[in-house]
Amino acid sequence: MTTKTQALFTPFEHKGLSVDNRIVMAPMTREFSPEGIPTTEVADYYRRRAEGGTGLIITEGTTVNDPVANMSHRIPVFHGDKALAGWEETVKAVHSVGGKIMPQLWHVGMARVAEKAPFPELPSAGPSGLFKPGKQGAEPMTQQHIESVIGAFATAAADAKRIGFDGIEIHGAHGYLIDQFFWSGTNERTDDWGGSMANRGRFAVEIIKAIRAATSPDFPIVLRYSQWKQQDYTARLAETPQLLEEFLAPLSDAGVDIFHCSQRRYWENEFEGSDLNLAGWTKKLTGKPTITVGSVGLNDDFFGAFTGKGSNTRAIDDLIERLEKGEFDLVAVGRALLQDANWANKIKNNQLDELEEFSGKALASLT
Repeated sequence: MTTKTQALFTPFEHKGLSVDNRIVMAPMTREFSPEGIPTTEVADYYRRRAEGGTGLIITEGTTVNDPVANMSHRIPVFHGDKALAGWEETVKAVHSVGGKIMPQLWHVGMARVAEKAPFPELPSAGPSGLFKPGKQGAEPMTQQHIESVIGAFATAAADAKRIGFDGIEIHGAHGYLIDQFFWSGTNERTDDWGGSMANRGRFAVEIIKAIRAATSPDFPIVLRYSQWKQQDYTARLAETPQLLEEFLAPLSDAGVDIFHCSQRRYWENEFEGSDLNLAGWTKKLTGKPTITVGSVGLNDDFFGAFTGKGSNTRAIDDLIERLEKGEFDLVAVGRALLQDANWANKIKNNQLDELEEFSGKALASLT
């Protein structure tokens, strides 16, 4: 380890979470879990990243127990004896090599294409039945369905704690269900679940409170959120720091321990007149630890990966400078870790000439 990279390899502790370094594996959907059941190959895939020096692993999105939470028969679920047994095997594999791991709990909402998903006869779910502004796909969620999904997140978190996970992450980003409540473009409700920013955040607040009640005061809760949406890359929940604080404060008060702040590129400043990125602003406004993410170690953003596009490597000197200044606390790495399980150790050992360019072919297997 060189002095230059030392900040990445200092321990991190917060509430019930203790990790050896600041490197986090970002959640990345892989679709290698037939009928939603994570296999031994999935467990080995995560174990290899822990062996490769990654301090904390956040799994691919795994869906809570609602019939329309999932969008593919090969995306893992987080309910039922078989799936939970698979996840327990994954936890043990990661812990056996000294790593820490959290599941990302997910509901895809209106991003689900019914005919390609489990239970194709059922309509997808969203606060107003909108996939994006003006694109209606279903009726608005009922009060009963909203309450049921809140309970499903709480049950999943309790199961995660029971089988040995080191915390959980709630997927509240990228235009999926929770984010569809956040975003005024997809939430046109006029009841207590829509309208004001506080009401649009209420669904997430109630999920956070329910998870806390179902687990324990020291069980780590991470919330991933984003300004951008898959439906609109330019969308923003908050145009100013003041509005961002209004958005974040109720979530922080409800019990979020760490915010995972998703950007397309971590080096982009969030607001004019400040060098802080989204994670930096979030830490400043809430006082909570944050995870930064977005093209770490690579030049091109991740959207090209969906079409098989690769990316060459990018130096992380600026990332380390931001970390040293305390702008954020943890660094999530996506495609670079998907490509190379030993990315963290190579950075630690200054083997920079051995870092691999990302190839879209890496998506085709669990290496």
